[in-house]
Amino acid sequence: MINFPTFQMFLSRRIANSVFRQVSRIITTAPRAMSHKIEDPDQLNAKYVKYFNRCNIDAWQVRKGMNDILGYDFVPDPPVIIAALRACRRVNDYAISIRFLEAIKDKCGSQVDLIYPYIACEIRPTLKLLGCDLPETLGYHKPELFTESVFDM
Repeated sequence: MINFPTFQMFLSRRIANSVFRQVSRIITTAPRAMSHKIEDPDQLNAKYVKYFNRCNIDAWQVRKGMNDILGYDFVPDPPVIIAALRACRRVNDYAISIRFLEAIKDKCGSQVDLIYPYIACEIRPTLKLLGCDLPETLGYHKPELFTESVFDM
C-alpha cells in the first residue's frame, strides 16, 4: 500500500527539481543572448543617410526609419534630417515631415535653445527647396485652442 503524504512529497520534490533545472538553464544563458555591437555615431549617421536616400523607399519605411532614429539617445545630425525630409518629399508625406521636425525639437530636451536653432539654420535651405515649413512658422509651437486657466486670472 502507498503512503500518500510520502508519495506526494516525493512527487513535489521531483517537480521542483526539474523546474529549478529548467529555470537555472534559462537564467545562465540569458546574458549571453543580449550582447550587441555599439555603433559609432558617424557610421550610424551614414547608415541612415543611405537608408533615406534609397529611391524605392515607401511611406512605411520612412516612418520606421524616423522612429528608429528617435529611439536613440542623441539628436540626429542635419545630414540625416535632410535625407529624411527628402524621403518624405519623395513619398509625398508633408505631415510626417512636420511631425519629424517637432520630434527633433522635443529630442533636444533642455538644450533646445542651443541645438534646435543650429539644426533649423542648417536645414533651412533644404526646407525652402522642398517647400516645407518649420513647425514654428505654421504655429504648431503653441496649442491651437489654448485658454488661460481660471486660477491664473
